[in-house]
Amino acid sequence: MLPIMREGLIPPTDSAPQTTERRHLGGLTALSALVLVAVVALVTWLHFTGSRVADVPEPEHALAVVVGHSLDLDDGIDGASAWERRLYQMLLGSRADDLADALRWYEELEAESLAPTVDLHLAILEGEAGRSERLRRRLDEWDRRGEPFETFGLLVGSAYLEITADGADVDDLVAEADAELGPGWFRDRLVARLTRSEVPNPRAGVLLGRLRVLTAAEVAILAAALVMLASWARRRGERGRWGAATLPPPWRGRAGLGVLVQGGALGAVLLATMYLGASSLLGDPARPYLRVVVGMATNLAFLPVLLMARRQLLRPSGIDVAAGFGLVLTRANAGRLLRGALVLIAAGQLGDWALGAAGRAFAVSSHWTEWFDRDLVWGSWPVVIVTLVDTVVLTPIFEELVFRGLLFGTLRRRLGPAAAAAASAGVFALAHGYGVLGFAAVFWSGLLWAWAYEWTGSLVPSIIAHAADNLSASLALILVLRA
Repeated sequence: MLPIMREGLIPPTDSAPQTTERRHLGGLTALSALVLVAVVALVTWLHFTGSRVADVPEPEHALAVVVGHSLDLDDGIDGASAWERRLYQMLLGSRADDLADALRWYEELEAESLAPTVDLHLAILEGEAGRSERLRRRLDEWDRRGEPFETFGLLVGSAYLEITADGADVDDLVAEADAELGPGWFRDRLVARLTRSEVPNPRAGVLLGRLRVLTAAEVAILAAALVMLASWARRRGERGRWGAATLPPPWRGRAGLGVLVQGGALGAVLLATMYLGASSLLGDPARPYLRVVVGMATNLAFLPVLLMARRQLLRPSGIDVAAGFGLVLTRANAGRLLRGALVLIAAGQLGDWALGAAGRAFAVSSHWTEWFDRDLVWGSWPVVIVTLVDTVVLTPIFEELVFRGLLFGTLRRRLGPAAAAAASAGVFALAHGYGVLGFAAVFWSGLLWAWAYEWTGSLVPSIIAHAADNLSASLALILVLRA
């Protein structure tokens, strides 16, 4: 009789255990949802009520690097040809945009930092922006604060307000500037104003060369993608599903939602526990490898939901992870999937350029703490390499499996492709915790990658595009801010 029952030919006589299990699973999902909502609410509250710079070790040094090297790059662009300047202004914005961002960020930091160099850097930026009245009020305040602000007032007043310094010649003022400021854009601009002479920026040419390489690579990818699209337009038969994944997926929507909620709650608890345990050590400059290890371990928060999906969704459907998410590469589909990834990368770049232009038009920009990574900027090269492995390899794989493979796939059980893509992209963007512009950029990427999964039946193109996107951002930091 038991074999017949297992085959489903005779219904089980005792249905009470299954009802209890169903109720138990429903209660567990509800409890997991409460835990997940509580963790998300706590993180959101901390994000919007706390200081943006509080979590950045040595924010004074970090912001000086970000602003100084950005303006160094502007000096390099100023020396380029007219058409090249127009191109970079269209893609990246102008010196005035960078100066406005720098002033806003330094005003924010001034309200939280007691470091005197923050006041001096802000005064130099105000002088460069032509804010003479604000600079005069600042110098009046400095007169009442004693040293080193009296010396700061002497330097800034002589440089930008033509205030004559009694008993001090230009050489003395330059020596004072050298003593108060380290090498870099701030020191060079102050000295140039004091001596009334412009000296070529030694960092500008190097940064411009690196920018040219990055821009050429992006333009080449865009051109190749356009050629690919034209080829597909001529050969319609090459378009279609090249992976083994089916959408909507074979599992039930309720089962998928339960796995996402329960696994997400467990991952959130693991992540919170890990960060609380290591929080006192993460800011220690002497422990860069610990920060990298913790950063890589962040991806472990995805393991509970992926393991539950394998056991509760994929295995009962008779498929493995590779087939379930279209991760199998063959001679027949590998080239097509790679070409699809190329188109995704180009579309993502076009979206980033358009969002950047829209942000500049509406005076909206990303906050520097959203994209600054101290390990990529200051870390030793072994730390940089391990960080890149985490950012460019592990993160794209885990995030695409969860947000596109599971979340988008589960939503497709009830929604059409467009609605499911928008909903999953919204969750994906919210999970990153960025501001308006950053949210829009991540949302656009989420839309593209969900569309690619629906179109090709494979996560391979979105994983590659995600990795390329993270690599591009990382290389920009390394090539510009490590200069």
